[in-house]
Amino acid sequence: MTARAHDFAPALDRAHEHVLAWLGALHDRPVAPRATADELLKVVGGELPERGEDPAGTVDALATLAEPGLMGMPSGRFFGWVIGGATPAALAADWLVSAWDQNSALRYATPAVAALEETAAAWLLDLLRLPVGAGVGFVTGATMASFAGLAAARHQVLRRAGWDVHADGLTGAPKVHVLVGAERHETVDAALRYLGLGLPTPVPVDDQGRIRPDALAAALDDVPDGAPAIVCLQAGNVHSGAFDDFTAAIAAARRRQAWVHGDGAFGLWAAAVPRLAHLTAGVEQADSWATDAHKTLNVPYDCGVAIVADKAAMHAAFGLDTTYLIADETGPGDLHDRTPELSRRARGIPVWAVLRSLGREGVTALVDRLARRAAELADGVRGIEGAEVLNDVGYTQVCVTFGDDERTRAVTARLIADGDVWMSGSRWRGRDVLRISVSNWSTDDADVARSLAALRRAAAGA
Repeated sequence: MTARAHDFAPALDRAHEHVLAWLGALHDRPVAPRATADELLKVVGGELPERGEDPAGTVDALATLAEPGLMGMPSGRFFGWVIGGATPAALAADWLVSAWDQNSALRYATPAVAALEETAAAWLLDLLRLPVGAGVGFVTGATMASFAGLAAARHQVLRRAGWDVHADGLTGAPKVHVLVGAERHETVDAALRYLGLGLPTPVPVDDQGRIRPDALAAALDDVPDGAPAIVCLQAGNVHSGAFDDFTAAIAAARRRQAWVHGDGAFGLWAAAVPRLAHLTAGVEQADSWATDAHKTLNVPYDCGVAIVADKAAMHAAFGLDTTYLIADETGPGDLHDRTPELSRRARGIPVWAVLRSLGREGVTALVDRLARRAAELADGVRGIEGAEVLNDVGYTQVCVTFGDDERTRAVTARLIADGDVWMSGSRWRGRDVLRISVSNWSTDDADVARSLAALRRAAAGA
């Protein structure tokens, strides 16, 4: 039976009401959840009911039962990890994507999705100052974006060495040498593991986590002549926010014909801001890039962006040729040719919506505002007795200690227990730290002041 609007209306109306209530409460509610997963299991779990209930009642139960366990991630006072909160146009577009329910693998079958995603891709390449005509795939997050870029890299570097990984697999293949900064994000290692490439070779970094070009050149000298090689660089260290020296590092990689992949989960967006663009100088010379749209650009989860300069390499890694699919032979290729998924959600539509809603000026202002908020928080932290900011705050991360590890842990624990603000503990360069990640578009002056007040309370009580 064809879906009828009246069947959906009651449940969607209730969902709309609950969503507005949730968004309306974010400014005042504590950021931290008020219930644990084990506590919630007692009320949402149990035996599967024998009989169902009407969809509107299920939506009411879902919203009511889940609310105590929700983290206020869209709040302007959430600084844990790099997550952000959905912007209005992106959230609304995501609802439409769910309602339209398009399996957007084929350009022929879903032309609206193809046109919107191809436009979003072109806009992203423009904003990020990456090569026009690069292949762009919308995936689940930065992990899979790195997976996609490194899959294309694996195919190409082995092809240059005379090995067809698709036909012959990896058994007996030449070793692919992968070099990474010692402080790369662990998801790069995960992607390499998924691809069967094993552990990478770590290269020494400086005190901010930036790969040392001289050390990279020396490490590349240890790679046998002609051996397949991949170098992974980073735009935005997860603790310091620092950026590798792309120009020098890529020059070293090119001397050994290495493929260069840039992990820019949140940092690649600095390229969109003239004041910050120097941080990404030279990154456009890489071969592939990974970033997130739910980080910084603030579209709903999940949405990563995989970019490969050579579209043919991307197609070689993911393209399928089957008798039952209607392949695109005249346009830029099918959407599934650029991602590891055949059945895929139209993730690029919320990206199109937020970019159209903000425009170039709005995107620039958003990213610039995040960096300025981080600088404001860093300045405020420096005024707290015993606090020390460990990183050179030039982007959106602030890494803080409060004396020794024990006191830093105590401050972090008190801050989380207070619940009004969320900042996460971590460990960096042998020290316990409090990590402040600024990624939410909605953070304003009042949020910064309230967050610093909470941090001062925690420090005074520790």
